[in-house]
Amino acid sequence: MIGISRFRKHFSNNNLLLIPAIAAFAGLVAYQTRQSDDRSWGVYKADAESTSYSPLDQINTSNVSQLKPAWTHSYHDMKDGSRPGNSECNPIVVDGVMYTTSARHWAYAINARTGEQLWAFDPFDGAEGGGVSRGVTYWEDGQDKRILFTGGDNLFALDARTGKPIPGFGQNGRVSMNVGLRDHPATISVIPTSPGIVYKDLLIMGAEVSELYGAQPGYIRAYNCKTGKLEWTFHTIPLPGEPGYETWPKDAYKYAGGVNDWAGMSVDARRGIVFLALGSPSYDFYGADRHGDNLYGNSVVALDAATGRYIWHYQLVHHDLWDYDLPAPPNLVTVNRDGQKIDAVAQVTKHGFVFVFNRENGEPLFPIEERKVPASNIPGERASPTQPFPLKPKPFARQWMTESDLTHYTDAGHDSLVKKFRSMRYEGLFTPPDLKGTLMLPGTRGGAEWGGAAYEPASTVLFVKSNDSPEIQSMKKVDPEQEAKDQTVFDQGKTLYMTYCMACHGKDKNGDEPNYPSLIGLRSRMTREAALDKIKKGGGKMPAFASAIKGKEKGIIAFLFDRPQNSAKVTKQETGQTQKGADKYLNLTAYGHFRDPQGNPALRPPWGTLNAINLSTGDYEWQIPLGNDEKRQENGGPETGQEGSAGPIVTAGGLIFISGTLDRKLRAFDKKNGRLVWQTTLPGVANATACTYMSGGKQYVALSVGGTKENPSGFVMAFAVP
Repeated sequence: MIGISRFRKHFSNNNLLLIPAIAAFAGLVAYQTRQSDDRSWGVYKADAESTSYSPLDQINTSNVSQLKPAWTHSYHDMKDGSRPGNSECNPIVVDGVMYTTSARHWAYAINARTGEQLWAFDPFDGAEGGGVSRGVTYWEDGQDKRILFTGGDNLFALDARTGKPIPGFGQNGRVSMNVGLRDHPATISVIPTSPGIVYKDLLIMGAEVSELYGAQPGYIRAYNCKTGKLEWTFHTIPLPGEPGYETWPKDAYKYAGGVNDWAGMSVDARRGIVFLALGSPSYDFYGADRHGDNLYGNSVVALDAATGRYIWHYQLVHHDLWDYDLPAPPNLVTVNRDGQKIDAVAQVTKHGFVFVFNRENGEPLFPIEERKVPASNIPGERASPTQPFPLKPKPFARQWMTESDLTHYTDAGHDSLVKKFRSMRYEGLFTPPDLKGTLMLPGTRGGAEWGGAAYEPASTVLFVKSNDSPEIQSMKKVDPEQEAKDQTVFDQGKTLYMTYCMACHGKDKNGDEPNYPSLIGLRSRMTREAALDKIKKGGGKMPAFASAIKGKEKGIIAFLFDRPQNSAKVTKQETGQTQKGADKYLNLTAYGHFRDPQGNPALRPPWGTLNAINLSTGDYEWQIPLGNDEKRQENGGPETGQEGSAGPIVTAGGLIFISGTLDRKLRAFDKKNGRLVWQTTLPGVANATACTYMSGGKQYVALSVGGTKENPSGFVMAFAVP
């Protein structure tokens, strides 16, 4: 079999790159015209190209200071006293109706001018539900208008006017996302977090899968928007005979998982190409059972949108050991180069790079070097000897720190940080996980996050939010047979908790608010059934743990619900499947911040920035801190910046709108220079990307806002100039 390049491979198909047939092109023109006529935000991140750009300019730099709340819609789908929900939905607006989802995964239709609820749909039929839902997808064919969205592990088709399921779609309006993968549907749970993308009559979907041993592969699937029929599948972990198969062990396709698109996709409708942003293989931090580059992990991939046929790819991280998933949909952009306009695709990454490629063939528009990176010391691991580094644009996130960058809030705190810093292995970007502990900068939360970037066509400037927060990796070898000896069911659950949960929720289950909730007293807030469902399916920042707890469900529930009286002995220990004979190592502090004993960040600010990068030149226009921690801000010093996942939007009115920071602000900046021109304090954290639209002759800016103690279900808020 002919080998495939670790970087890219382009299969020529002249017909594919021609403008589609007349009928298809007419449909495209009609779609573009409708978008222009009703001035809506009809697709996740504004359009199929994921630009997060709006041509509206009624709200602009001269009047944005007058922006006021126009309406607020409160959800009420969570019980009083529930922990406040985290809504990440980017609402869409079509024909004067806003379609959105709540933190509990309910779908809503709201009058975009008044905030009045038109309908609501509960995908769980009254049962407990929730998780991450970043939006819905709209599709129409004449008078057939549909909302396509996922609730849990089901894909639903709803009548856009009534919110009722479409009977002819799948089984009574739903299709199980667990069907059509490698393993039996009853044993898995695959939950999309970002909405699918439409190409003609196809809904192209990715999904979130487990990041642990035994995870499912993240195949890309296209469903018929009318019937729900599965039309094509792209194997992100190649099968024998498929390009990229040779970058894995021989039988890896039988057990390897991950390589999924949880972040969303983009479509070039004229060329008929869908662009994927793929995540890392599982397990995230150890790859002895997956030697090789592991295509198409951490790759931008271009497929024929009609058939799923592979066109080209470029791998941005080889053999990932850092959970450096591609975190956001690729931005389809047009850049100026030597007097010519080049259609390109730009991909922001967790480790702080922007990669820019020719859209048709995957050729880099700025040089990319393969540089040597540190080797692994863990037995069995074979880290890639090199990794790709683009020469331009320069990184938008910090990729290096020294002792002089450590914070000094107290002498004792600083001394603790210095001691920890010196104890860990750290050789800069791509230092592999190590048994002595490894410092990781950027961390698993970026750099860039799922909110991604916004692109303004006129200036060819890309605006991207960045996080600067180092993390610690602490690897430990796992011996399942030894763990099973003489354990009670309760002790088994404790072992599971210490292995998979302690890094976020703490040794004593007290959490790290507002990032990670306390699990103390969980039995008073959730039923055991609801807790087990949440553990299996994940949600929010929490990955799915179905494979990790398989066969051990009673144990984890016994521990979380404080039932040590369950003293029955464990008789059998099931483990996630790996390559035969491969050892298993776990990162015991996965996703854990590097902080001093008082909880202060270890790295000097800024901890979050907003960046403007000219994609034609690769140069920066400006960079500013985004967000502020007033308690830790130096007297008279600049704002600290804060972590955040939401992305920016940019408008023809000269404005950038962005939220997502813990200070609960929605801000507007002048896109030319990054000057703050307006801000408001929201009732909760708006960990969601905004949208803007016209309704009744008036422009609105709207966004999802997370829940509060008084209303845990959360809100949608819209702003306008009176």
